[in-house]
Amino acid sequence: MAKFLGLHRIFSVLGIIKDNGGLRASLYKLYRMDELKSGKHVGTDKYGNKYFENERFFYGRNRWVEYAPKYGMDYDGSQIPAEWYGWMHYKTDYLPMNDPDRPKYKWMADHTENMSGFPGQYTPYSTTRPKIEAWQPKK
Repeated sequence: MAKFLGLHRIFSVLGIIKDNGGLRASLYKLYRMDELKSGKHVGTDKYGNKYFENERFFYGRNRWVEYAPKYGMDYDGSQIPAEWYGWMHYKTDYLPMNDPDRPKYKWMADHTENMSGFPGQYTPYSTTRPKIEAWQPKK
């Protein structure tokens, strides 16, 4: 009877709201991430990003990341470390903590995000004179 009236959909929405921490947390997450999902928390990286999986969703949409709150609305894909990138893009089904083939050497650099367009971006230093000079109007 509940399925006939469509009440099962209301109960599933209420379950998603409950899984996301209540109405206020769900509205905040909906504002930040543009969607509400419910799934199994599989891990957190050292930057505070949380990774989730739900096998009921389509393949390719069943793994997602919730970026750390410190990023606010300025999050992008370059903030995912390499070990989690492989899991997110189905290159491996092993979680980074359980991956037997994951190399870890002391010479490996720590992950840094892409800072293009921000004050921390890479700017090369050049010693050559520019071929084109800016026009300066006469005073």
